[in-house]
Amino acid sequence: MAKKISYRMYRIIRWFVWLFYPEIEIVGRENLPDEPCIVVGNHAQMNGPIAAELYFPVERYTWCAGEMMHLKEVPAYAFKDFWSIKPLYNRWFYYLLSYAVAPISVCIFNNANCIGVYHDMRILSTFRSSVEKLIEGKSLVILPEFEKPYNNIINEFRDRYIEVARMYHKKTGKEVCFTPMYLAPSLKRMYLGKPVRYDSSAPKGAERKRISEYLMGQVTDIARALPEHKVVPYLNISKKLYPSNKQYQQ
Repeated sequence: MAKKISYRMYRIIRWFVWLFYPEIEIVGRENLPDEPCIVVGNHAQMNGPIAAELYFPVERYTWCAGEMMHLKEVPAYAFKDFWSIKPLYNRWFYYLLSYAVAPISVCIFNNANCIGVYHDMRILSTFRSSVEKLIEGKSLVILPEFEKPYNNIINEFRDRYIEVARMYHKKTGKEVCFTPMYLAPSLKRMYLGKPVRYDSSAPKGAERKRISEYLMGQVTDIARALPEHKVVPYLNISKKLYPSNKQYQQ
């Protein structure tokens, strides 16, 4: 009964988000392979997960912070990840807000098509679930930025997600493709770039580096080739500080 109520609440929340969130046009749909793939792109704060949930053109599961799926873990994670750099004078408000959003977060992330990601031994469950979804024919959307800046477009990508490709190959004998994605909320568009296929014969470390660098480079190139617009950064900073996609080009 509780699960049914939670799911109904999720559907109501999803409908309200769909009602007020701008429609996102998909550009480069033809770059998605005719097979399950791993789509990797910029987080753009909450825009990445929302756009993937509402508008991604094929059936997919999105990686999300596992802490956002557990009531007791949400407040500490939400405050640290979303609001810890807010000014001191109003940081107390966001501390309280982190507790207020906890039930909503648990409702959303446990009912949406999400796979929880952890930074402890539970990461094995993330990888196993991801491989299972690929085998079922579903794609994955992964937004692997973290705090370290890469350029004016994105922060660096963590590369452990590439382990999914190795495990998928071990299970199926197939080599999965990684497709770069750039989300430009100010343009109301999601751009999909040319995929790169995992090479199971290459050394594991070298292959992780090759794919990660290719994806970061492609996301950057896609963004910089577009008309001038404000980039929504990974960190939740003031909109006045959002960089331009042309800001550091020569």
